[in-house]
Amino acid sequence: MKRVLITHSYYLRLDAKQWKLQQPYAPLGTIYAAAVLRDGGYDVALHDVTFERNVARFRAVLIKERPSTVVVYDDGFNYLTKMCLTNMRDAAFHMIGEARALGCTVIVHSSDATDHFAAYLEAGAHYVILGEGEQTLLELTNALQQESTDPSSIAGLAYRRDGGVLKTAPRAVLRDLDQLPLPAWDLLDLQPYRAAWMRSSGYFSINIATTRGCPYKCNWCAKPIYGNRYNVRSPRKVVDELLLLRRLVSVDHIWFCDDIFGLKPGWVAAYADLANAKGMNIPFKIQSRADLLLQPAYVHDLARAGCATVWMGAESGSQAILDAMDKGISTDQIAAATSLLRAEGIEPCFFIQFGYLGEKMQDINATIAMINRLQPAEIGISVSYPLPDTLFYEKVRAQLTAKSNWTDSDDLALMFRDERMARFYRRLHRYVHRQYRQQKHRRELAAHLGTPALWSVPNLRKLLSVAKLVPTLWLERKQLNLLQRGI
Repeated sequence: MKRVLITHSYYLRLDAKQWKLQQPYAPLGTIYAAAVLRDGGYDVALHDVTFERNVARFRAVLIKERPSTVVVYDDGFNYLTKMCLTNMRDAAFHMIGEARALGCTVIVHSSDATDHFAAYLEAGAHYVILGEGEQTLLELTNALQQESTDPSSIAGLAYRRDGGVLKTAPRAVLRDLDQLPLPAWDLLDLQPYRAAWMRSSGYFSINIATTRGCPYKCNWCAKPIYGNRYNVRSPRKVVDELLLLRRLVSVDHIWFCDDIFGLKPGWVAAYADLANAKGMNIPFKIQSRADLLLQPAYVHDLARAGCATVWMGAESGSQAILDAMDKGISTDQIAAATSLLRAEGIEPCFFIQFGYLGEKMQDINATIAMINRLQPAEIGISVSYPLPDTLFYEKVRAQLTAKSNWTDSDDLALMFRDERMARFYRRLHRYVHRQYRQQKHRRELAAHLGTPALWSVPNLRKLLSVAKLVPTLWLERKQLNLLQRGI
C-alpha cells in the first residue's frame, strides 16, 4: 500500500485571537478521515499543524514522510473552519503547492473547498472532495491505488478533465454514523492541547461529535458538508470514544461540537444512563436552541448526563430580526429556556449576532436589554457573516465586492455594509462585550458584599475593572451615538 499523509490547514498562530485564547480543539474531521483510511488498509501518517509556527516546515515534513498522496482535510465540526478564513485558505494553497511540486497526488476537503473548488484546483489540487468526505476519500484513494479506475464514477468529487472542471454526482450523507470507526485519536499528540488548556483555563477540554447536520433553516447558516439532514451516533459509540480517550489522556471536560445536540427523542436520557453506568459523567458544553430547551425532562436529562453549559443561538432580542433570520424561535422562548437551564444548575450562554439586514437601533437596544435582563453566564458576539449557498448570502451578494471572507476570526468586517456602518458595528461589538463584563463583575461583587471575600485578590481585580470601565463605556456610548445615524 502507498503511503498517505493527511493533514489540515488550521494553523492556530495564523488566528491571533484564538492563539491568545489558548483553548485549541483537535482537528476532529481530520482524524475521522485518518481512521477511515487506516481501516481501509492504508499506511497513514498524520501531520497536525495546529501548533506549527507557519507553513514553512511543511516541505520538510513531505520530504521526511515521502507520501504518494497528500490529503489536506479540514475539520467540518469547528465553526472556525466553517467560516472559511482567508489565512487558512492561503495556508492550504501553500501546502497544495509544496505537495504538488514534490510529485504527490493532492486531495483537498473543507467547507471552503466545497464552496470554492475551482480556486483550489487552480492552486494545484488534483481532487476536491465536495460534501461529507470519508466515503469519497476512501473510494478515491482506492481508485488511485488501482490506477485504472475512472474517478468520474465516484460521487462527491471535483477535478480537472479535458480542459475544464468535472463535478461528479453529489455524495449522499451517511445515515448510519456507527459505520464509521472511532476517530484516530492515537495518531494525535494530545499533550500540547492539554498543556494549552491547563495554562489558559486550568482544565483540559476535548471535542467529540455525536451528530452530523442540522434540520433547521436559519437563512444565514451555511451547511456545505452535512446539509439539512440530521444523523446520530448511538450513545454506545459515543461512550466508547470517551473510554478510548480515557486510556490516552486525562480529560476534564467535553465540548460536544454538534450544531444541535440531543435532538433525537430519548437520546440524551440513554446517553446519561450509559455514561453514568461507565463512570464517564464528564462535564460538557453543547449548542442548542431555545425551543428545544423548553422540555423540562430533556433539560433534566442533560443535567444528569453532566451538562454544565449550553450555548444557545439567541442571536437577537428583537423578534423582528429573529423572524427575518428564519430563526424559528421567540424572545419569550429564549427567556423560558434560560430559566429552565438555571433551575437544573446548567449555565445558559448566548450567541449574539448584530448587523443582520434591516436591523435598526431599536433592535440593537432590544438585544442589549435582553442580555441585561436574562444575565447569561457568557456571551459570544459576532456580526452577520454571509456564507455561500445561504439565502442571506444571495441577498447581499452584489455588495460583496472588495471582500467576501474574513482574514481570521477577529476580523469582524461587515462586508455588505459601507465602511461607516462597519465602524459602528465594530464599536458596538466592543461596547456590548465591555458592558456585559462590567455588569457581570458587579453582580459577582454584590454577592460578596459584607463578607471578607469581597477583599480577595480576584474580587479586587473585578473592582478595579469596574472602575476602569465606567469612563470607557461612557466614551464608547458617545461614539456609538455619533455613528448610529447610519442605522
